[in-house]
Amino acid sequence: MRRRVLLAAPLIASPLLLPAAGPASAQPAGVVLEEFLVPSGPGIQLYLRNKRPEGATAARADRVVLCVHDGTFPASTTFDLPAGGVSWMDYMAGRGFDVWSVDLRNYGRSTRDAAMAQPPGGQPLTTARDALADIAAAAAFIREKRGVPKLVHLGWGWGASLMARFAVDNAALVDRLVLYAPEWPAEAATPQGSAPQSNGAPGAAGPALPSYRSLTRAEVRARWVEGVPDNRRGGLFPAGWYEHWADTTFAVDPEGARQVPSVLRVPNGPLADLQAGRRLFDAARVTVPVLITLAEWDREAPAAQALALFQAMAAAPAKRMVLLGEGTHGIMLERNRGALFQAVQVFLEEGLSG
Repeated sequence: MRRRVLLAAPLIASPLLLPAAGPASAQPAGVVLEEFLVPSGPGIQLYLRNKRPEGATAARADRVVLCVHDGTFPASTTFDLPAGGVSWMDYMAGRGFDVWSVDLRNYGRSTRDAAMAQPPGGQPLTTARDALADIAAAAAFIREKRGVPKLVHLGWGWGASLMARFAVDNAALVDRLVLYAPEWPAEAATPQGSAPQSNGAPGAAGPALPSYRSLTRAEVRARWVEGVPDNRRGGLFPAGWYEHWADTTFAVDPEGARQVPSVLRVPNGPLADLQAGRRLFDAARVTVPVLITLAEWDREAPAAQALALFQAMAAAPAKRMVLLGEGTHGIMLERNRGALFQAVQVFLEEGLSG
């Protein structure tokens, strides 16, 4: 296993010493880990993780994947959590893929705005506009570093909507699109395809949201299992998996970890989008091959809304929707995560037109 931590600006990398990340504690044989800090706007550094096969040769656009997280948890502790010894990134890398994840600003090990260290107030942080700028910066760095014209874009939850918006605006830069549990409000509060509003702008529904919110482990666990039948909740996670994820995720917020009880501070920009019912992209303008996948107990991305999104993607040259049994919005960290991994891998590996 090889592990390096680099500071990129924008492609000139120099060594940087960072504290060891929890998910990097043990890598499968033959998988290389590298870490980067990539600039995205004044004062913003994005934390990128990369897993790829050791000894990999020239990169292929259809084998380079960028993963973006949902509106609550960072990518580095979800896509690369070695539950059972193997993370989703490990799984893809073990099948010959060059896999990247990015923590958007105010998440994980990326830069946090000064407002995150103050009592919550002001406007919601990490707006869709900010997040799209971060995705563009991360994707541009990867394309240049690997020498490929485009990438596979994979997003989870709110991140799936962001990745779809990026594909609408930059179709030539996207090989194919994986939307895992995409958020797709039943009714659009703003015209589809319009520029994302600054969260908290006029027209937002519900009470004004502060800059961020703090979640305890108990609150996260209770929210996670909503929608799961009572008699199935005990078997949702293999023993120790949830605790391992919670320990790793809460540890990347040192300020929150010092509180009693410990909390995870989460920017409210994504929640403002959700409460306002904003559709961040026009589904009819998606023109790359796309996979939608979600689980039956997902309260964040109900199957009926995912089906409406699927049907609206009339311009996609190839599209597929896969509904997975016995899982929630976070199925990639649950007992049945293998079904998700396999469904996505089939889509990634097959020849598609587009």
